[in-house]
Amino acid sequence: MTVTTDDSGQRLDNWLLRIAKGVPKSHVYKLVRSGEVRINGGRVKVSVRLKAGDVVRVPQMRVRAAAVRVPDQLCQVLRNSIVLNDEDFLVVNKPAGIAVHAGTGLRFGAIDGLRQAFDNPQMELVHRLDRGTSGALLVAKSRAVCRALQQQFRTRVVGKQYLALVGGRWPASLRTLTEPLTANAERAGERRVVIDHENGKASTTHIEVQEHFQNVSLLAVTLDTGRTHQIRVHTATHGHAVVGDERYGSKQDNLSYRRIGLKRMYLHSAKLSFQWQQRSVTCDVPVDNDWMCAVQLLRQG
Repeated sequence: MTVTTDDSGQRLDNWLLRIAKGVPKSHVYKLVRSGEVRINGGRVKVSVRLKAGDVVRVPQMRVRAAAVRVPDQLCQVLRNSIVLNDEDFLVVNKPAGIAVHAGTGLRFGAIDGLRQAFDNPQMELVHRLDRGTSGALLVAKSRAVCRALQQQFRTRVVGKQYLALVGGRWPASLRTLTEPLTANAERAGERRVVIDHENGKASTTHIEVQEHFQNVSLLAVTLDTGRTHQIRVHTATHGHAVVGDERYGSKQDNLSYRRIGLKRMYLHSAKLSFQWQQRSVTCDVPVDNDWMCAVQLLRQG
């Protein structure tokens, strides 16, 4: 297959997953690692970015059953969660607990629901949020717009601000976290991100304490980089894991949070700011009722 201008700049893995919908992601990655997928006759990594005119060798692949229909109720929830509907993109206040895309054990995600709700199969995720994270999710209405916006994320010109509830009393003096991160390390059979001072990618997280409760702190977090699980790993490394984080937090702590009514992961993407078509776009995304109730419970002690 020859790469078109529309697909130029896209990662190989994302391109393959799009043209081979229904093929398990693990199988696509295996095909690339084994050399069955080649670009211009050479072996490549899944992270390589395609160029217009590249010739990609794509082996035959068996797909799963036809794509499932997203429940109308989820589509309506996503429609009601739209904060900004621009001609070229959407900003969605993604509810906690909804995955952004299909994956292990999940037949569909937010992007599938939005494509169905707007009858637009060209919609693409500009970035990702963890399933348990709520808040600002940027979705492009075409692949060309997606590539342009993703370039802003890659060059770190997008402003990203979060709110986080973390365990314990965060020290006001601890304002910038810079531990380098390595993604997808295996620990006890679970894929996770770890601190890696030798080979990790540079990661910078800025912290400002908003409020202290009895055993929890409310933080405003600004990211200079956007590594996988960056906030979750950085805060947990300093002994203050995000409340409800089942991967990097303490099971005992999370059980105690649930007992007082805090039953989710309390990380929220509160603000995105970027440039588009010679204008500045700033989108503030409010927390939901569940978050506000949690803060009220914490204030009551």
